[in-house]
Amino acid sequence: MTGPTDLPSLPDARFAGLLDEAKALQPSTVALRRAIHRRPELGLQLPETQQAVLDALDGLPIETTLGTTTTSVTGVLRGSQPGPAVLLRADMDALPMPENTGLEFASEVPNAMHACGHDTHVAMLAGAARLLSDHVDELAGSVVFMFQPGEEGHHGARHMIHEGVLDAPGTRVQGAFALHTFANLPTGVVATKSGPVMASADSFTVRVVGKGGHGSMPHNAVDPIPAAAEIVTALQTRVTRSVDVFDPAVVTVTRIAGGTTDNVIPEVAELEGTIRTLSERTRAHLRTEVPRVAEQIGEVHGCRVLADVVPGFPVTATDETETQRVLDLAAEVLGVDRSQRMPHPIMGAEDFSYVLQRVPGAFAFLGACPPGTDPAEAAPNHSNRVRYDEDALAYGVAMYAAYALDSLRR
Repeated sequence: MTGPTDLPSLPDARFAGLLDEAKALQPSTVALRRAIHRRPELGLQLPETQQAVLDALDGLPIETTLGTTTTSVTGVLRGSQPGPAVLLRADMDALPMPENTGLEFASEVPNAMHACGHDTHVAMLAGAARLLSDHVDELAGSVVFMFQPGEEGHHGARHMIHEGVLDAPGTRVQGAFALHTFANLPTGVVATKSGPVMASADSFTVRVVGKGGHGSMPHNAVDPIPAAAEIVTALQTRVTRSVDVFDPAVVTVTRIAGGTTDNVIPEVAELEGTIRTLSERTRAHLRTEVPRVAEQIGEVHGCRVLADVVPGFPVTATDETETQRVLDLAAEVLGVDRSQRMPHPIMGAEDFSYVLQRVPGAFAFLGACPPGTDPAEAAPNHSNRVRYDEDALAYGVAMYAAYALDSLRR
């Protein structure tokens, strides 16, 4: 006998009280976050952060493996029944910048700051590891905890993939999930979308070589400055004329340098910039188009151009099924008003993209706007003044745990 089909489904009993459990862990979650925030580390080698993670996992039924090329930590929690495996990820590195937040636990390390919330990610994942350790009887399969260094441009995810994080339980993980705190969303809101959610990020350099001379006699020189200026303008125009408006791309020149004084035509001018796309097709196109435009303009000016594109992170593209799983879980565990499907992607980049190239999964933003602040006015991620509402940490712990419990249901 079946019931009416027009009634909403009943809440899953497995998630009853899950958020309360996460909130009960808040003192230890916040303490870990603040300890890591005080001692930010950069790049692929984060020994203090690695030790903080190991201390947080100590005593839990979690098998840990340390990276050999980085200070990564991989943890495996095996459920009471056999089954597939899923991966939960937190990045651990900070940014090379000063902190001006005035927080009592502000960075003690000069020119290093957790301005992108990676300290909160580590704390939330460690909290989820503790919470899930109390629910092993409800897991049919394994949970992999991926504590990753080097997200800020150092391709740390690739290092961990090369060292076997996706096969850590002895079988390939079947799903993957990562959260990223975001100061410009209300606290506890989980926002994501299917398909491209963040852009690829490649960098380029252009070196324009001419012939130096006196500023009063440019006809006796080959001036690289006008050539460099024309390249800047041409790159902006070329994007709008060669890229489909419905497959957007951004080419931004972020540095231009040349010359030493007012009466000397330099021999060399240099440009640097970034290329952001939402598809690998457009990415490949611009990786050839940017050097081509620069070289041809240089030729018109009689200059030699050396252009190089350095590959960065690929497009972060999520799986529709896993994305819907995350949105449904956010509605059920955190509340319907805290589940939000993003209308469009953002042009930032993320190296969890390497995982999502190999495993179906989801990447979501977790709102952590400081109390009493309009999200639109809050200092954004990567700002020297960014603050995160620590109440958001419990929501993140619960979401990580819910994803694993739902994926590995007995």
